[in-house]
Amino acid sequence: MAPELSVTHRVVRWDLPGHGGSAPGLIGPGATVGDLAALVLALADSLGIDRFAYAGVSLGGAVGLHLAVHHPERVSSLAVLCSSAHFNGSKPWEERAALVRRDGLAGLAESADARWFTPGFTVPELVADHRNADPDAYAACCDALGAFDLRDRLAGIDVPTLLVAGRQDPATPPAHLREIADTVPGATLVELPGASHLAVAQCPEAVLAALRPHFGAAPRRGMEVRRQVLGDTHVDGAQSRQTPFTARFQDFISRYAWGEIWTDPTLTRRERSMITLTALVAHGHYDELAMHVRAARRNGLTPEEIGAVLLQTAVYCGVPAANSAFAAAQRVLAEDDGTEG
Repeated sequence: MAPELSVTHRVVRWDLPGHGGSAPGLIGPGATVGDLAALVLALADSLGIDRFAYAGVSLGGAVGLHLAVHHPERVSSLAVLCSSAHFNGSKPWEERAALVRRDGLAGLAESADARWFTPGFTVPELVADHRNADPDAYAACCDALGAFDLRDRLAGIDVPTLLVAGRQDPATPPAHLREIADTVPGATLVELPGASHLAVAQCPEAVLAALRPHFGAAPRRGMEVRRQVLGDTHVDGAQSRQTPFTARFQDFISRYAWGEIWTDPTLTRRERSMITLTALVAHGHYDELAMHVRAARRNGLTPEEIGAVLLQTAVYCGVPAANSAFAAAQRVLAEDDGTEG
């Protein structure tokens, strides 16, 4: 996944202590997620990186939440994948840490597929890495998981936040990610069907599809296009009425509808306006229709072309629907021409 993201971003990957290329002695018994976050900040400092977008899986996701809460000045945006704001208390992690310190990781590695993937799927290299991790460092990571609970601080996170959940994840089920999404202002939740705990390995394309717009320019570009099509007055009004309850919906509109669909060059804006007018007539959304009649004019449709679109809807959406649509459109066109009232 890093090679794909590195096309448009500088990507820095880090391993947990005692995993991959990281030294095991970086943490010890009683370690916390804060200790791991400090290692991330030290790495960023060593590379001259002041502020960064962060993505983390499982324990790595918890590190991201800690960074966003305790070091918000360092995090520009956050993606938390198959993780949680808590990991069901300390007892199971104390037991696992004791087991690993006593017996090593061979036994846990045997059950890794069941914990990480859906039945029949595996990534042998990841299982081998798990088996070869340093037992003491792994146990220290268990200590960190057992002590972690950031639920009472989530509402203070104010960076763009993406949550990704595997629907078949037994370790951090979607409800854990939904809890974060419901508390972090403006957070977006993506649930991946057919994915378990290591969704990044099992469904890499789906994860990339979520990460790219989140870390890319889609929200900014979406807002630009939204203003160009709907006008500043409408968008400013929508933004002024935004509340914590509607923030995720407004983000969805700017990020997805305007940042991805309306910016797709396959269709012109004129064509998209014609499609949108038809869809709104079909579903009887006449308030939205009035707004998009104005948008269609901004996108270059003439009143005659708008009338032709609405006439077409009379055939396929019904005469009563088209009648209401013509009335709404006529009011808008008259207002814009300064001939009404």
